[in-house]
Amino acid sequence: MTRLLRATRYTFRAMSVRNYRLYFVGQLISTSGTWMQSIAQAWLVFQLTGSGVALGVTTALQFTPMLLAGAWGGVVADRVEKRRLLIGTQAASGLLALVLGAVTAFGVVELWMIYGLALALGAVNAIDNPARRAFVAEMVGTEHLTNAVSLSSAMFTSARVIGPAIAGLVIASFGVSWCFFANGLSYVAAVAAFALMRRDEFFAVSPVPKRKGQLREGLRYAWSTPALRLPLVLTAVIGTLAWNFQVVLPLLAKQTFGGDAGTFGTMYALMSVGSVVGALVTAHQARSTQRFLLGAALAFGAVLVLAAIAPTLAIEMLALVLVGGAGIAFTAMANGVLQTETAPEMRGRVMALFSVAFLGSTPIGGPIVGWVSEQLGPRAGLGLGAVATLAVTTVAIAGVRRHRARSSTHQEIGEVAVEAA
Repeated sequence: MTRLLRATRYTFRAMSVRNYRLYFVGQLISTSGTWMQSIAQAWLVFQLTGSGVALGVTTALQFTPMLLAGAWGGVVADRVEKRRLLIGTQAASGLLALVLGAVTAFGVVELWMIYGLALALGAVNAIDNPARRAFVAEMVGTEHLTNAVSLSSAMFTSARVIGPAIAGLVIASFGVSWCFFANGLSYVAAVAAFALMRRDEFFAVSPVPKRKGQLREGLRYAWSTPALRLPLVLTAVIGTLAWNFQVVLPLLAKQTFGGDAGTFGTMYALMSVGSVVGALVTAHQARSTQRFLLGAALAFGAVLVLAAIAPTLAIEMLALVLVGGAGIAFTAMANGVLQTETAPEMRGRVMALFSVAFLGSTPIGGPIVGWVSEQLGPRAGLGLGAVATLAVTTVAIAGVRRHRARSSTHQEIGEVAVEAA
């Protein structure tokens, strides 16, 4: 019992920081609302169009600003006080959710409205996402950084359990508009959490003075640092072709297994249960490592194969639990490696590149996976992600082994030269 308590305290050690506790609770409430909106928005688009391509376009529009301007969002995050910036972006996101709820409730919603609001939300997220990721380090410092990143992943995936489960019930009982209203109101908790934080307890990083070339500086820094380049490349490929569940799962629920909104919500919720477990396993790690990152990526590709070939709904549900666990272990560890290997003054820009790789790649991958799923079936959409994940990870492992072999050879040559001298 004592050992279990110690293990639990170690897993949740970042929760000892008051500002992080506020952040955790506020974001749990807000992100639960966000996932309610994601489920409701996908189901609304599917009801209006019945099209996998339309689902892919909606997702693509929401993440296009991240692809085009996400790197600039990182520059902004490095230049300004992140807490004040986040209060503004969270409030703006809440307002957009309320607008979508209003047009849906009044029965005037059209596809172009959903597209426009998705694009606007994406523009806000292009600034919010890198700032929020980089802000974690300012709340907890370097001592608890890896743990806080993993706990944040657990929190976001817990919201993926709570949000879709509630969304399924709300859609069935009251309609999709109430999911949008709930999301709009949930941002009150996030804004309040930021407002209540104690500024004197931050591990503050001085804003970087504005000057030309800061975006190019961030790109050069990330690409020239092998410890950063590897997780960014893996995340870009996997984010583009494997992480398109908002596109694939509605089709899988309805077309493959003959389900409804409840089936779709249950699929998302079960995948999120696995994600929580995967995030907590990652949180228990002493530090972020490349080895864990590559192992999680391989596991993610393998369980995507299982999800693609699952013959029954019960097996599919089990596979999605495993998909959630391996997927979040990969993303949390990629985030952790990047956070710990990045210089503080570059963190906003590097985390922006991570956001671009993971989320900004969706405008490219969403329509591709939507088209494949519509033409060949949603199983093919999952299979495409599985093949891409396994391929890029295999190439990455081979590259790491070659790099280590060269380093070992150079070291041996150096030792021989020293002995000869």
